[in-house]
This record gives sequence, C-alpha cells and structure tokens, in this order.
Amino acid sequence: MRIGIMGAGGIGSVVGGLLSEAGHDITLIDQWWEQIEKIKADGLIVETQEKEHLTHPKAIHIHELQHETVPFDATFIAVKSYDTEWATTLMLNYVDPDHGVFVDFQNGINDERMAAVAGVERSLGCIITIGASAWEPGRGIRTDSYGLGFKIAEHDGSDTPRARELVEVMSAVAESEFSNDLWGNRWSKLMVNCMANALSGVSGYGTTEVRTELSPLRIGIQLGAEVARVALAHGMKLSTVLGLSPQSIIDASEGRGIEEVEAAFIEAGKRGGPGGVPSFGQDVRKGRRNEIDYLNGYVSDMGKKLGVPTPFNDKIVDIVHDLGIDFKGEPQHIQPLVDMLP
Repeated sequence: MRIGIMGAGGIGSVVGGLLSEAGHDITLIDQWWEQIEKIKADGLIVETQEKEHLTHPKAIHIHELQHETVPFDATFIAVKSYDTEWATTLMLNYVDPDHGVFVDFQNGINDERMAAVAGVERSLGCIITIGASAWEPGRGIRTDSYGLGFKIAEHDGSDTPRARELVEVMSAVAESEFSNDLWGNRWSKLMVNCMANALSGVSGYGTTEVRTELSPLRIGIQLGAEVARVALAHGMKLSTVLGLSPQSIIDASEGRGIEEVEAAFIEAGKRGGPGGVPSFGQDVRKGRRNEIDYLNGYVSDMGKKLGVPTPFNDKIVDIVHDLGIDFKGEPQHIQPLVDMLP
C-alpha cells in the first residue's frame, strides 16, 4: 500500500518505519528539517521494548511534495490538532482522487475537521493506544507494552473493505482491530488523554509517575470522570478505559470503589514504560505549542454546551493558559488541582 504520512514525529516515525519494514511504500512528510535529512542519510531507527529496527521509509520535506507524481492510496494525518486543516489541505492533490483515503491519526476529536477538508466520504479514523516519542532526528521510540495498538473506523460505523484493509496494514505495527463506533472510541481515548497529557506537561511527570504518584493519580480520576459525564450527556457509548468501565471512574471520583480504580491506574502506568511521556508532556519539554484547547479545553467547551460541570478540566486549562507556551513542568503547578480534591 502506498501511504503518505503527514507528520514524522513519534507516532508517524514508529508507524512509518515499521510499515516500511513490512513492505509498504511509505513516504514520511514533515517540516522538521533535521529529521528528514537524517532519515534520508542513515535510515530511521524504530526502538521498541524488544529490539531496534533500522528501517528505510522514504522521507521528504514539505516542499518536496511538488515532485511526487504517483498518488497515495492513503494519507495518515499525524500532526498536532492545531495543524489539522492545513495539513489535510496540503495533501488533497497528492491522494488518489477516486479511491484514496485520509486517516485521522491524532489525539483529540479532529475527525470532523479533517473530513470538512477532505470530504467525509474519503475519511476514516484511527484510535491510537500505543505510546511513542521522537526526541532526536532519525529515531522513533515506542514506549509502551500495551496489547492493542490501533482501532480503525468509518465515520458512520459501517464495515467496509477499505477499513478492513487498513486494519490488516496496521497489524504490521501492533495488534489492530475494526471498530463500528468511531465516536464512542474517540471519547474513550479522550478520557485517557485528558487524564494524563496536560497533567504530565504541567507537572513534569512522565507516563508512569502521572498514574502512580498519589496526587496526579487522583486528579486524573477527577479529570476522566468529567470527560465521561460530558460524553454520556452527549449520547456517546463509551468503552473500557485502562481496563475500567467509565462508570467506575465516575464512581471513584465520588468516593466509591476508589481502591480498584487506583490499582488499575497504577498498573497502566507501569505498562506505559519507564521512558514514556505523554505527547503534551513532550511538547512542554520541547518548548513548543501544546494541544490544551483540543483536549481538556474541548471537554470544557462541550460541558458548557451540555450543562455538565467540568471544574477540574476548566482549572487545568486555566493553568496552562497562564503558563503560556514555553514553560517548564513542575509539580507545584498542579497544587491548585490538589487543593480541589475532595
């Protein structure tokens, strides 16, 4: 399959490298100059918890797209949420106009924004459950040891040959499955993101610490419970999160069955890998723009529309906005959230 991956950061690198190793025709496209040049010169190392893979996907700078004459069968949009529209627009002329598809490979709920540019009839979603990072040019790291890696879904939930084909393709990277409920799965993943990503960035903790240290763990429960309440008010059917039912997380936020939920968080934190850092935490450490308005901020906005209180998500959004873009994560930054805990 000929695939253009728009975005060669952590996820783009891990997916692109392993798919190319499996024999797919992969082109990584990015504005990260050093990354593209390193891959061109020496290949792309994909590091997993088992081994290192030296892979050789094609890598091009954005301006080099002009030289691509063979259309892509699919393009994976693997950029930050705030770059969704322009990245999708850029790829419009390079994807097969008759059968080519666009696949949302992002955190947050950006599928409708991508589809507004590409057309919903050409759009699919991919819910990602693996963790990945790219700290230096030429190396992508899969940081976790989770089982299931990807869920592929059509916007309307239909079971189509193209969705099944993508499931088979992605199985070369990690266990993958078809889903008939894109939106329920997106909101379930949003729970995971909102419980850990901004909390990691603000506090400076990694994936393991944010789910095992008592204060961020309990803040995470409150954040996740608010997402679940908003999603349920929005009519979403949520799936299990970190091996827990969303209702159990809501219950724990209200003081019921908290021991079981805390134990599940701690176990998930251990499986996240010792070097794992959520994408938001990576953004903070690299001093670049973050996705707060597309994660916790999205939940706050939907909560206001639906009349569902989201005080913890509101507060973490305020904290990030006050800190700005280029700040250092410190545990003291989450003290206002600690003070809010019941």
